[in-house]
Amino acid sequence: MALIAGPTASGKSALAIALARQAGGTVINADSAQVYAELRVLSARPLVEEEAQAPHRLFGHVAGSEDYSAARWAEEARAEIAAAHDRGSLPLLAGGTGMYIRTLLDGIAPVPEIDPAIRAEVRALPVAETRRLLEQADPEAAVRLNPSDTTRVARALEVVRSTGRTLAAWQAERVGGIGEAIDLAPLILLPDRAWLAERCDRRLRAMFEDGAIEEVRALLQRSDIPASAPVRRAIGVAEIAAFLEGSLSRDEALERAQAATRQYAKRQYTWLRHQPPADWPRTDSTDISKQLANFARFL
Repeated sequence: MALIAGPTASGKSALAIALARQAGGTVINADSAQVYAELRVLSARPLVEEEAQAPHRLFGHVAGSEDYSAARWAEEARAEIAAAHDRGSLPLLAGGTGMYIRTLLDGIAPVPEIDPAIRAEVRALPVAETRRLLEQADPEAAVRLNPSDTTRVARALEVVRSTGRTLAAWQAERVGGIGEAIDLAPLILLPDRAWLAERCDRRLRAMFEDGAIEEVRALLQRSDIPASAPVRRAIGVAEIAAFLEGSLSRDEALERAQAATRQYAKRQYTWLRHQPPADWPRTDSTDISKQLANFARFL
């Protein structure tokens, strides 16, 4: 199995399609925003004509009204990997969501089902209050988690409140990982930071021109998708919503979305540089032909 990981806008999709075309592969999405049907443009999903160049799986297959998770993605990814093998196709994971990749390879913590009442209570809290309560209930998680990562902060709080154990305690008992059962060929894309920042900015400008505003308008009109839904927390949604509501100009919304994307790319870059195994190849090259050389055994 091949794995292409990298920050947003690092060129994962283009490399994945090139490898899939040459090696007879199936591209399997490992990006948490690209699973949602409502966000083709804003999540930078491959274009329809790009998807036609090779089989693509787990892209845009989830409704924004659904409660999706890394555990569900890992289960679906395992099924798609097996199906690709059955077809004689190379499974090719492409994405930058570290939690997805880690859950698939290392397994998932066997956290019991969260009490729905506790989950609703936690998700209704203001961000600052969630953080304050986590500092009391699980100080180590409060220190470890980035305050801006509101989803993971809320998750840590709801776990300790519902189960009486910290998330770290549950994670020490991971089960179901496939890392030791597969022949993995990974590559991490870590291009020049200035190049990446410029590419993020340029891509956001194109998104605003090519339908992202209309996507968010349609999303906001959906009564079945609450403000707390993960799809509503995708980068760019809040900024475009503020523009549509009149509290930001279009240029201001674009600038804020660009800044949020650069910050996200920076966090991904740091995680991918330090957290995956040290023997996973890392490259700063943006030349697809050179990147493909890392997958010579499949070609």
